[in-house]
Amino acid sequence: MNLIKIFLFIFLTGNSFLVFSQSKNSADTAGADTDVVNSLLSLSRDNFGTNPDSAIVYSLQALEVAKKINFKKGEALALKNIGIANYYQGNYVDALDSYQKSLSAFQSINDLNGISNIQNNIGAIYMNQGDNVKALEYFLKSLDVAEKTGDKLRIVTPTANIGAIYSRNDSTLDLALVYDFKALPIAEALKDNDAIGTISVNIGEIYFTKKNDSLALKYLKKSLDAFGNSENSPGSYNAIGKVYLRQKKYDLALQSHRRAYDIAKKLDGKLDIVQSLQWLGKAYMELNNYETALDYLKQAETIALEINAPLELMTVDSAMAASYAKINDYENAHAYEVKYSAYKDTLYNNEKDKKLAKLQFDFDLQKKEGQITLLTKDKQLTDLELQKEKFARNALIIGLAMAFMLAIIIYRNYRTKVKTNKILDRQKVEIENLLLNILPSEVATELQVTGHATPRNYESVSVLFTDFKGFTALADRMTPAEVVHELNTCFVAFDKITEDNNLEKIKTIGDSYMCAGGIPTYHEGHVLNMVKASLEMLSFIEQYNKARTEQGFDVWDIRIGIHVGPVVAGVVGMKKYAYDIWGSTVNIASRMESNGLPGKVNISADTYEHIKNDYHCTHRGKIHAKNVGEIDMFFVTEKIVPAVSLHEEPSIYND
Repeated sequence: MNLIKIFLFIFLTGNSFLVFSQSKNSADTAGADTDVVNSLLSLSRDNFGTNPDSAIVYSLQALEVAKKINFKKGEALALKNIGIANYYQGNYVDALDSYQKSLSAFQSINDLNGISNIQNNIGAIYMNQGDNVKALEYFLKSLDVAEKTGDKLRIVTPTANIGAIYSRNDSTLDLALVYDFKALPIAEALKDNDAIGTISVNIGEIYFTKKNDSLALKYLKKSLDAFGNSENSPGSYNAIGKVYLRQKKYDLALQSHRRAYDIAKKLDGKLDIVQSLQWLGKAYMELNNYETALDYLKQAETIALEINAPLELMTVDSAMAASYAKINDYENAHAYEVKYSAYKDTLYNNEKDKKLAKLQFDFDLQKKEGQITLLTKDKQLTDLELQKEKFARNALIIGLAMAFMLAIIIYRNYRTKVKTNKILDRQKVEIENLLLNILPSEVATELQVTGHATPRNYESVSVLFTDFKGFTALADRMTPAEVVHELNTCFVAFDKITEDNNLEKIKTIGDSYMCAGGIPTYHEGHVLNMVKASLEMLSFIEQYNKARTEQGFDVWDIRIGIHVGPVVAGVVGMKKYAYDIWGSTVNIASRMESNGLPGKVNISADTYEHIKNDYHCTHRGKIHAKNVGEIDMFFVTEKIVPAVSLHEEPSIYND
């Protein structure tokens, strides 16, 4: 998923340690010994998080006593505690070994609650190792057993874990919701606020990803009711702020992120502080208040460096680079872009480390299983085997030598195949990237899959044209190389602005640049994005001309025109593909540009109707459009900035 932050809801359920002997006829000494087992298990539990080594020692003592009195449930619980202590230390192979032994012990006495518990804990190990298939297998087994017993705690645990696994993939979000909505009422019946809050956050984040803001807010607020003002609540407040920010409800977004920051600050939750400051910075970026945004982002960077949080540092540095670019501080923008790339590379390497750790886990697990198998074999040899021992040893040496040679041959073939596949993969990526530079991703995918791209009608598309006034005269005073260089500088900047505003570049024709919004995939707000992009283009040209003037060069005056309406879009050509659009909307957008003035954004009346609540505009007359008639034109002057209260307490949450 792109935006969702998943809370892995993994329970190591094993907190009930009151154990009784399985035999009603046990002697008084056996009863006393079961009390010893219970006490040792309780001591083990108390040391899980603070001193796992001591927890293992207490569990081993409990296991020894339980074996002496044939107390099977005590043995099962002791083995489970050993597994939990190893889990806390990250010794997943040893933890899995103990869990498997504990599972066998519970199965021998048909303790269904214990069986469900251990199956869930085994699933947690595989989930941490990234083996979602194996984890899901054990969670489903745990849930099946728990439903037979009707134990609500055992049911809610694997149910929530199954939802967490399915929420990791966009294609299974609906299935994740099915399990989350099964787990939530059970958690509510248990009055487990941590479980209620975490499941509700998961549901809210899923709805945010699915762009259902109303349901996202409903469940994120529910998580707040469960968490209260605990250490978990800043995550909920920031998630709510994200929703309001996407809705452009800036005052509510700022309130939510400030509330998250205040609670995190009070509890000294440094990671939550960083995330709150980061979102406050992004909110002010949306408001074009880049100085305030940078102030918050710098604070976030300082704390993120202190706690060594590379993911947050990568996000913060990216936002700072963008903010500095907006205020034309290109030196700092470049510096933070370099930092962003460095953290991105670091995180990529961390992902490789995780994969290597997974391979090591699998190797250690196989080795452990091999050791167990060897220990269980019958080690008594017959007289005939003793007589043939020398022959078997020699045969083994020969067999190992042959196996070693075969392994070398296989390995060499494998290395050759790996190198070949890497070359083919690299070439495939280069071809795909080249195609994506020519065509929109959706169109390129369709062309690759079907061999053709189907022309499509679009009801509402925003179209922008730019043109440099007096370009021919300017070009006559320059060499061909200079003309190409200057145009390339401008068009590369326009490409970046187009991409940042989720628009699609169509083509350049001489000194004219053309782009469109709302294609090939329709999205709300494309008209506003187009106007925002046009003003950014003007801003770039102003800075560009300022530098040219200081160097004694001629300035480049630009006209920009925008219109909104229906178009037909598709791919033309057989040998050199080109994505293009047609229709009267394109012609009218071109007329808007040609009838504009240098340094102005000239828009049609249809465009004005889309943006009049967000931008100040001035009417500047009519033009006649063929087959359309008279069209009103407007100049865009500046963005309407909503008034934002910077000190109000949140008023959207009700206890």
